[in-house]
Amino acid sequence: MTEMVYGSMPARVSEPVLPRWWRTIDKWSMTAVLALFGIGILLGLAASVPLATRNGLEPFYYVQRQAFFGGLAMLAMLGCSMLSPAMVRRLGVAGFLVAFLALAALPVFGTDFGKGAVRWFSLGFASVQPSEFLKPGFIILTAWLMAASQEVNGPPGRSLSFAIAIVITGFLALQPDFGQAMLVLFGWGVVYFVGGAPFALIAVVLALVGGAGFVAYNGSEHFARRIDGFLSPDLDPRTQLGYATNAIQEGGFFGVGVGEGQVKWSLPDAHTDFIIAVAAEEYGLILVLCIIGLYATVVVRSLLRLTHERDPFIRLSGAGLACIFGVQAMINMGVAVRLLPAKGMTLPFVSYGGSSVIAAGITVGMLLAMTRTRPQGQMSDILFQRGR
Repeated sequence: MTEMVYGSMPARVSEPVLPRWWRTIDKWSMTAVLALFGIGILLGLAASVPLATRNGLEPFYYVQRQAFFGGLAMLAMLGCSMLSPAMVRRLGVAGFLVAFLALAALPVFGTDFGKGAVRWFSLGFASVQPSEFLKPGFIILTAWLMAASQEVNGPPGRSLSFAIAIVITGFLALQPDFGQAMLVLFGWGVVYFVGGAPFALIAVVLALVGGAGFVAYNGSEHFARRIDGFLSPDLDPRTQLGYATNAIQEGGFFGVGVGEGQVKWSLPDAHTDFIIAVAAEEYGLILVLCIIGLYATVVVRSLLRLTHERDPFIRLSGAGLACIFGVQAMINMGVAVRLLPAKGMTLPFVSYGGSSVIAAGITVGMLLAMTRTRPQGQMSDILFQRGR
């Protein structure tokens, strides 16, 4: 339909798949992701050894698992990046349905692993967190519905996608997992905004989110405790935030040296939620800025490439995927430096976690598929076709 409206240049059909993929892929973004994964393995060598020692495991047990799951993530990323937008849409919608059913089943079959939030399915040899896989599928579904709503006699895609977002948010709040719930609403808001939402309506949605936060604060002890801890002017040095803050301060510009950091011996989540504190302590601000630059490379380059895209579905889904990827990284690092309340959210490709790294691979793979270079046709050709 899009090609009938906008026109397109004839594609080189005879060109083999791999050369065409390599020619059209955003190599800078793909290199940045590979660098992030390499940094994650490097930091895991330092951060996970104390935990493995405390649990009576081999010193590099968690690093080996991260390398295995990371390898699967890289394969998923490369595989998804080779798909056409139509195949990404089918994969995203199917994946969303499976992840949504899994999310709905968590209250009955899920476990909290002693962390107070039922977010995982325990498989014995591994665990699965459905919300990680739900996010990219939800963005694809939302973009599809909103793009379809722009067609003549199209479905009410905005209303349908908002209703789905509210239902998902409700399931996540029951766990409770307010961090992922806010990320889902943020992703919906990005797709809605890029799709042409009026500012007045966005303000109404923000007001509703604020009201929901007020209700959650008064109705959830877990949520209220985290907000109170964030707002408190005093920071207990024996808490995770206290250890992380001290480690970042100790690291300075150049760090205390490889393997010389102490925070990994005190933080139980040094290899997951607070791995940026390990990076800051041992390698200093220099490495932290490099990590931020790599995330910015993926997000900014993706958004810039999408500005040349005329297909509404590709533009909406690509913007949503890029923004939730970047914002998740921003939230993780913001928590570590106490700019945001604790969320329990991993740093994509850097933190330890099978579900997290594989879901991140799928997300970036879909994003790379959407930002591949495609023949768009000349604007003069489009105007000529519309004038006929």
